[in-house]
Amino acid sequence: MGYEASIYSYSKSYSHYPHHYYYEYILNKIRKREGCFMKFAIEKSILLENLNNVVRGISTKNVIPVLNGIKFELKSDGLTLMASDSELTVETFIESNLIKNIESTGTIIISSKYILEIIRKMPSDVINFEMMDSLKIKIYSDFNQYNLNCLDPSEYPSIKLLTQKDPIVMKASILKELINQTSFAISTQELRPILTGLNLKINGDLLECIATDSYRLAKKNIRLDNPASSDVNIVIPGKNVIELEHILVDDEDVYIHVFNNRVLFQYKNIKFQTNILSGSYPNTSNLIPTEFEIIVQTKKNDFMGAVDRAALLTQGKDKNIIKMKIENREMIIHSFASEIGKTEEKIMIDTSESANIDISFSSKYMLEALKTIKDEDILILLNNDVKPLVIKSLTDESLIQLILPIKTY
Repeated sequence: MGYEASIYSYSKSYSHYPHHYYYEYILNKIRKREGCFMKFAIEKSILLENLNNVVRGISTKNVIPVLNGIKFELKSDGLTLMASDSELTVETFIESNLIKNIESTGTIIISSKYILEIIRKMPSDVINFEMMDSLKIKIYSDFNQYNLNCLDPSEYPSIKLLTQKDPIVMKASILKELINQTSFAISTQELRPILTGLNLKINGDLLECIATDSYRLAKKNIRLDNPASSDVNIVIPGKNVIELEHILVDDEDVYIHVFNNRVLFQYKNIKFQTNILSGSYPNTSNLIPTEFEIIVQTKKNDFMGAVDRAALLTQGKDKNIIKMKIENREMIIHSFASEIGKTEEKIMIDTSESANIDISFSSKYMLEALKTIKDEDILILLNNDVKPLVIKSLTDESLIQLILPIKTY
């Protein structure tokens, strides 16, 4: 029954009330009966933390208008916030004991365009929400109020966030580092869609994470505390992986639930579900050399500083190409721009007397790779000026960074 028909039906029974009183009484009764009357108060800090996480599910490219909103669903046990772009869904749950006052429950879709900034700038530590009808809400404190038009909850798609009995479990700090050390190498080009994702493979207790854009490759291996019940080989969209990394802030457990076409990460009160890219990720194992003719040991900060300074003259150039020459146990980093000039810098290295190579590479790719290595002592592994060069920590074998050289004539 619609509102107009409902009001007419109720008005016959309560016509002895003064007009404005019985109209409001009827309207409230309808709201409660139809489950759309919502009124509660919550601490600003709690709501803001959850909104900051859930808003990551909103896309600026949404073609379904209702998905531009955040779903607020209040029940007796707590408040669920959800945002989705149909490929990525983020849901958080705030337990009832963290809510100041629940007068009545309900569901409403609040436009994401303003809600985060409104809550962030509200002058009170406690914020009140009150639905005026199914498409309007009042957000207020003792000092100010906003009346916002909302989106129709009945148009919001039904999204299931299912879990499994035997998820993969790992610490949030480990997963965050895994993403940080590999995701920068994900391709941003749609020509090969499968390379726009992060390849996650699990065999027993060995987890392998790989990203490549065909010009560089980042690979990280870790050992899980508990072996996975079945093998996993999935590709997660790069933009969604980066949103997940922003959510992980401490060392709590993350429960990973893998399905045929999606994966769900369960972390504290957050559920983060993303679609999986279709197709097979290329076999990259044969791209990483296993033997090297030249092995160079040096200090990461010295090498990174020299590359960074040489890159100053190549800014704005395609691929920011610089050159590295190794000869007589000496490394020289140099760059040249005809309209600007040239630079040259020497670095202390430890290598064999026979080491001799002149190789060019992208300074941008090199700097991004070096930033992922935590140790100060690094190894630069080479064969010749056309084969990939590999950068590794002297002590950590779990992380490999590979960069293809650039042939200059």
